[in-house]
Amino acid sequence: MSLTLDLPGYLRITCAPAVAPYLASELAALGFKAPTPTERDTWVDVEGTLIDAMRLNLQLRTAYAVLFLLAEFRCNDLEQLFERTNGIPWEEFVPADGYLTVASRVNNPSVTNWNIANLRVKDAIVDRIAEKAGRRPDSGPDRSGVVVQVYWVGTVCRLYLNASGNKLADRGYRRMPHLAPMQETLAAAVLMAAEYTGEQPLVNPMCGSGTLAIEAALMASGRAPGLLRTDFGLSHTLLHNEEIWQSVRREVSRRPAVVGSALRTTPAPIIATDIDPRAISAAKQNAKTAGVDNMIQFAVCDFTETKIPETPGIVLLNPEYGERLGEIATLEKTYDRIGDFFKKQCAGWTGYVFTGNKDLAKKIRLTASRRIPFWNAKIECRLLKYEMYQGTRRKPKDEA
Repeated sequence: MSLTLDLPGYLRITCAPAVAPYLASELAALGFKAPTPTERDTWVDVEGTLIDAMRLNLQLRTAYAVLFLLAEFRCNDLEQLFERTNGIPWEEFVPADGYLTVASRVNNPSVTNWNIANLRVKDAIVDRIAEKAGRRPDSGPDRSGVVVQVYWVGTVCRLYLNASGNKLADRGYRRMPHLAPMQETLAAAVLMAAEYTGEQPLVNPMCGSGTLAIEAALMASGRAPGLLRTDFGLSHTLLHNEEIWQSVRREVSRRPAVVGSALRTTPAPIIATDIDPRAISAAKQNAKTAGVDNMIQFAVCDFTETKIPETPGIVLLNPEYGERLGEIATLEKTYDRIGDFFKKQCAGWTGYVFTGNKDLAKKIRLTASRRIPFWNAKIECRLLKYEMYQGTRRKPKDEA
């Protein structure tokens, strides 16, 4: 059976650890039936076509990549991997004059280096194309052309066409990243975990290059994040149909993304501040590139001087936590000041702190009502939730 854009099949949508439940909620809101994932899962599988993959590339906020299953087979060793990969009609969708990238996740006793599996799959593909078309596509690691993903666990191997190419976190708006920025997909998941919808004000002190505030603005306005980007892996295949692709883009641009969006005519205020003027300059430029600069109020100030609106909402901080930036002694004082800021200036609000340092989090000296797990790259993190009622008590320092 030839691969076509409307051929029913299976999609694997990948994500960061602990993000799968938020990804599943996005998929459910978009009409896909998916099994309930655990926090340990790093993907969600659904039924769908490559046209569905186009839509999901544009609509999903928390996903890394959208993969389409090409083949599933029993495989015991590298020779079987080559033979069965070589039997797939790659010449039907990989251009002979194109560029190919192979990525893999391998857990098989016959393979001690995943690069070897990549090489065997790559050789099987280009040998097949050379036989059928008379020339081999170039290959390498930079994902600028067709991307094939290999999942080989035990004796089961699955080959996927990566319809996204580069990871979906690369929205296209972060031209000025500043220091240690939060990844866009993680920011979207954090906002979902904080139950942000755009109906309530959002205050984001320590905003850095503005990722949290920009993702919030995209959510509040219902804008699909992938519309900011033009290059996806599927467009480099022989299956690409420009008329269908533009039709999908128009459809998605007319239909506001439903997850995390109140779709208000005038969304509640989004306020982003940072003490570093360079951070605010970067954040403003990124917001302008994303087309949401008119939705965010930026200011240069210490986080304690951030103006808090009268109407309660969410105040969300992502302070340094000593893994990449900052000195621990200085950060201890900062976290202590965060507790004072919440207590004295945010009564009636819901406070959140995203941190990868549990010892520093204790310096806040407030009782978190929830501790939501996330991973920032290889750093285990928590999103700490604080219900700031009138008269919320701070713990004495000896008790903390």
